[in-house]
Amino acid sequence: MRHPHLTPPLVAIAHGSRDPRAGATVTELVSLARERAAGGLDARAAFLGHAAPTAAQVLTALAGEQERSVVVLPLLLTAAYHSRTDVPGLLAMAAAQLPRLRIRYGQPLGPHPGLLRALERRLAETGQDLAGGARHTAVVLAAAGTSDPAANDLIARLAAGWQASRGWRAVRPAYASAAGPDPAQAVAQLARDGARRVVVASYLLAPGLFADRVRAAALAAGAAAVSAPLGAAPEVADVLLDRYRQAAASAARAPWLTAGQRVSAR
Repeated sequence: MRHPHLTPPLVAIAHGSRDPRAGATVTELVSLARERAAGGLDARAAFLGHAAPTAAQVLTALAGEQERSVVVLPLLLTAAYHSRTDVPGLLAMAAAQLPRLRIRYGQPLGPHPGLLRALERRLAETGQDLAGGARHTAVVLAAAGTSDPAANDLIARLAAGWQASRGWRAVRPAYASAAGPDPAQAVAQLARDGARRVVVASYLLAPGLFADRVRAAALAAGAAAVSAPLGAAPEVADVLLDRYRQAAASAARAPWLTAGQRVSAR
């Protein structure tokens, strides 16, 4: 998919991790989005912590000496604390310190149909014949988890919709932290319920602690396969560009954020 006529720079802000694989994956994803944007797009990755560059560094570099617009997206799979509190707070500070920079804050990556397509790509890469044995296959949708019940409920609804569309025996949500069941518990329960095969779909953006934890625990509990994180899949890059276009288009209906204005996702 090509995405023409993109003009304001894009800053994609990820959580950040001490694991170098995570930062490399985020950088690769943003690079892929840049490649898939016809006509050229200035797309840059930034991190809330544990990795460089920081969002403040990227925004300062973009501000320059002339008035400029920028689209900022939270590179997150659900709308939870980071997307609703951390990133808006950071952007409010940036708007106050960089008066020439006009900021449009967009939505997290999920929920979006393209992410389901990316999940199916990663599951297919495990080598399991999922199409042939759908009625006997159960899937664990393993997310990072959060203390925000609404974000966890979104994962549960995503699992239910995925089950209905694909005809699998079951799709159960699981969480690597802050909520239950954890992936190992979900795998074991599905096996007790009679599933002949249980596979785990990692609803995680990048490799790191959570992805390693999900894989090890799920395989130990009897999962037939655990997919890799979504990472730099073309479907994820297209979701990122879709969110970019939505945020940029909303500037025609509402003012860009400048110093003194409150930040909110649109």
